[in-house]
Amino acid sequence: MHISRIALDETDSRLLSALQRNAHLTSQELGEELNLSPSQAGRRRQRLEAEGLIQGYAARLDPHRLGLAVQAFVQVQMTRHGHETTAAFSRLVDAQPEITSAWTLTGEADYLLRVYCQDLSSLNRLIHQVLLAHPAVSRVQSQIVMDQFKPDAPLPT
Repeated sequence: MHISRIALDETDSRLLSALQRNAHLTSQELGEELNLSPSQAGRRRQRLEAEGLIQGYAARLDPHRLGLAVQAFVQVQMTRHGHETTAAFSRLVDAQPEITSAWTLTGEADYLLRVYCQDLSSLNRLIHQVLLAHPAVSRVQSQIVMDQFKPDAPLPT
């Protein structure tokens, strides 16, 4: 599946950068920042939403204040591949709220999972009772995050 790139002018790029910094900006505030009228800024935002470039708006939560003291990246290697195996593993991952994102990879590992857990016992349970319990999972390797010195950053526009 090929997704075509959306052409952006400088104003669109500046609008996207502003929204990534603060998604709560009103059309008035966007217009002031971009030197546009509020209606022009609002129409540009609506166009970028309609074209699928802006996929949604979300709040960033502090994992530590939620009691999620352990962040880890977990690599998963499968014993076999195929549509049914992939679909079953995808369902397993979707059902685990601790797994906040997942990627398929090239190389030794088939998947990379980003997880947030309350403690090491919770991470241990996720790895041993959930992931390794899947019949097609052959190996799991985890890396516990000691510190995130660069927070998740906005995408370059």
